[in-house]
Amino acid sequence: MPKARRARGSGAAPALPLAEQILQDAAPRARARRGAEEPGGDGGGDEFVDARLSRRILEQARRQQEELEAEHGPGAPAAPRQRGALLGPGSDEDEDEEWPSLEKAAAAAGRSGDYGGEVEVDPEDEKAIEMFMNKNPPLRRTLADIIMEKLTEKQTEVQTVLSEISGCPMPQLDPRVLEVYRGVREVLSKYRSGKLPKAFKIIPALSNWEQILYITEPETWTAAAMYQATRIFSSNLKERMAQRFYNLVLLPRIRDDIAEYKRLNFHLYMALKKALFKPAAWFKGILIPLCESGTCTLREAIIIGSVLSKCSIPVLHSSAALLKLAEMQYSGANSIFLRLLIDKKYALPFRVLDALVFHFLAFRTEQRLLPVLWHQSFLALAQRYKEDLSSEQKEALLELLKFHSHPQISAEIRRELMNSGTRDVEGEQVAAME
Repeated sequence: MPKARRARGSGAAPALPLAEQILQDAAPRARARRGAEEPGGDGGGDEFVDARLSRRILEQARRQQEELEAEHGPGAPAAPRQRGALLGPGSDEDEDEEWPSLEKAAAAAGRSGDYGGEVEVDPEDEKAIEMFMNKNPPLRRTLADIIMEKLTEKQTEVQTVLSEISGCPMPQLDPRVLEVYRGVREVLSKYRSGKLPKAFKIIPALSNWEQILYITEPETWTAAAMYQATRIFSSNLKERMAQRFYNLVLLPRIRDDIAEYKRLNFHLYMALKKALFKPAAWFKGILIPLCESGTCTLREAIIIGSVLSKCSIPVLHSSAALLKLAEMQYSGANSIFLRLLIDKKYALPFRVLDALVFHFLAFRTEQRLLPVLWHQSFLALAQRYKEDLSSEQKEALLELLKFHSHPQISAEIRRELMNSGTRDVEGEQVAAME
């Protein structure tokens, strides 16, 4: 009898031997779970949630309840997200997604201690830092005063140029534009999450962006709005314009927040980290002006310095910042920033190393008691770059230890300097081999 032909195109599996079919029929089969769709079923017969998943659900619910109570008080419902309805919402889709991640990052950073916004300051170190502060600091002006002064100078200059060229005065803003950005000001003063107005996102593309920014009154922005603004301006402004935004808007807000609350809001701290997207503007607009003011407190230096230690910065920008810090007039906060940048272990040019050495040698005539932070930065230089110093520089630094010494740190500095090679001896060996 001929074999039965198998139907073409059928996707059926080949038939098993009879013995295996009998064994499969005899084996017990898993019964389908009875759900709520079955008539008469209660929907909960075989469906259950294991203990691990239950713990995760309860933990998430507890965290959300704590966040709601922290924002709105016990038992209060969540506030609705405020949308920038003015001129329509923005087109960025990542803003709604970033807010929950930012909240989770804040909670996680607070639990792990990674968030640098809260610091404990030693009173003795704070007093030592105050000895080197500017005794006659300039009058502290509000952010509106600073921006208005800059705008007045620029507007006067532009009006003079236009009058000389065309003989017509500089045109004023359209009343409709003023009305729009006053509405943006109201949104930013209450902003917590969600998308920003389109009118605000186009500010970096405007030629008179500083004037428009002044209308929105940055001193009234919430911390969350300041973070979102820093994201937009650091991404879309050129380096020089971003530097002005950091210096006129972000830095005064950060200093005011630290002075008032003795800590830094998490959103402002994240704004500092976002601003490092343009390192040159960050150094020129935040770090250098802060040190040049002579009024940087120990708390400000620790909080802002923690951003330096956590972020990756190109070596050229860090080298330029080290050179500038080493050459400017000393204030106690300089030692913190010098030590943090030195501890990044860059391959620094010899010009920068020489400037650092001369910075410390300038204290040979200093009669005041130097803070521990100065000795720590001195130790960091000796540990990281002992092999890159010349023999004359090492001798001068060892001589400096006779003028300013610390019971524990100076002995370690001396050991590092004496038990290491020098760059000039290495150069002589290379020349002899050639």
